[in-house]
Amino acid sequence: MERNALQKLIEWNNDKRKKPLIVWGARQVGKTYLIKDIFAERFYKKSYIYIDCKIEDEIRTFCSKTANAEKIIEYISLHKGIKISENTLLIFDEVQECPNIISALKYFCQDYRHIPVIATGSMVRIKIQRETHKRGAAENEKFLFPVGKINQITVYPMTFDEFLMNSNTVLYETIKKAYERKTAPDTDIHNLAMEQVYRYLLVGGMPEAVDVFIEENNLFDAREILKVLYDNYLSDMELYQASREAVLRSRTLFSSIYKELNRESKNFSPGLIEEKGKTRDFATSVQWLTLAHIVNQSFQLKEHITMPLIPDSESNFRLFLGDIGMFSYQSGINAASFISSERENTLSGIFFENFIANELTAKEHKLFYWRGKSSAELEFIIESDNKLYPIDVKKGRGTLNSLEKFSNHNKFELAIKVSKGNYGYNSEQKLMTVPFYFFPFLAQDLADGKALI
Repeated sequence: MERNALQKLIEWNNDKRKKPLIVWGARQVGKTYLIKDIFAERFYKKSYIYIDCKIEDEIRTFCSKTANAEKIIEYISLHKGIKISENTLLIFDEVQECPNIISALKYFCQDYRHIPVIATGSMVRIKIQRETHKRGAAENEKFLFPVGKINQITVYPMTFDEFLMNSNTVLYETIKKAYERKTAPDTDIHNLAMEQVYRYLLVGGMPEAVDVFIEENNLFDAREILKVLYDNYLSDMELYQASREAVLRSRTLFSSIYKELNRESKNFSPGLIEEKGKTRDFATSVQWLTLAHIVNQSFQLKEHITMPLIPDSESNFRLFLGDIGMFSYQSGINAASFISSERENTLSGIFFENFIANELTAKEHKLFYWRGKSSAELEFIIESDNKLYPIDVKKGRGTLNSLEKFSNHNKFELAIKVSKGNYGYNSEQKLMTVPFYFFPFLAQDLADGKALI
């Protein structure tokens, strides 16, 4: 399957000053497939060496004893019987099994920068070790993270545009062109695209679930895969956390996100999870889940906003699940609701808010929301090219009372209403209305600092 992150890998590969690359991302989001089966096969063909640190015991053992890049290159070359040069791509997968490889990247950068190197795996353990090192670790727990000596990219679950790119290329190209021209698609095309949005809300962006849906056109089999992946995420929490209490709190927090959002406030409320619980009790769990890219965190802004955007309080925030398919699974809603003619009445607005949160995160936006007085609220506030873009997410048509209250306190470049309605632009209100299927392209334009009109 095609992935947007491939372009980032190509840009890295073409950079004459490139450094060793770390690819972050949650489990099962397709990191290995992207790096090995797509990128390496297309651009290095037979001239790459793939090392799975989980099963290649000899290489793992050797690399755990030294960070010397010259020795590592020599050993791998002899072990694999392949001469390593600037035309050889080295891929270290599952590096959480041998964190010393990450330390060695500093010396690959300093002494063997001409050799392309990529490291990836379930990277939360590496991130936690990095955070521990920042705070000052014990002598026997020192971990050298190669700050300034690496390039980094993050792979997320497949966004809606990736989902559509792989499931219906013709429709993808049609709506992409319509977005670029800022024209409303014909009603029939609009309805087809919205059908795909609803399917994506159910299937989500985990590549294995998407693959089953595309190959077999079976929503329910995709749902079964989500169940397994969801359970695996819960099991993983035991691998990387120090105490039993931290594991239980992380699992409970992860499992409660739909319940947290399915309230009028939507803000994180520890008391909803644990009687007499306090936000600080869950600080470690929130940090772990966000570091693992399992959960996306959005911070609250109030009244008058200044740039750069800074949360009004670290304790006022919302959490979204990193994959909308897992969110739908966690909600417990019947899968038939997503293809039912009654779905507009069945699906609550938080499904669409979680969808937008993930699309923004995948385009490297930091998440913020705005709350004013008298329950005024805008679901997302984006800063792009030193300009503000308030985003209102509407399941249906909805009113824009909150935008009016926001404008009383803040100047903005353009307001964006995302809904199931078709595209439109009101120059007097400075309001762009975009359908959900346009949003991935718009999020990318905001990330690139492009003008939307």
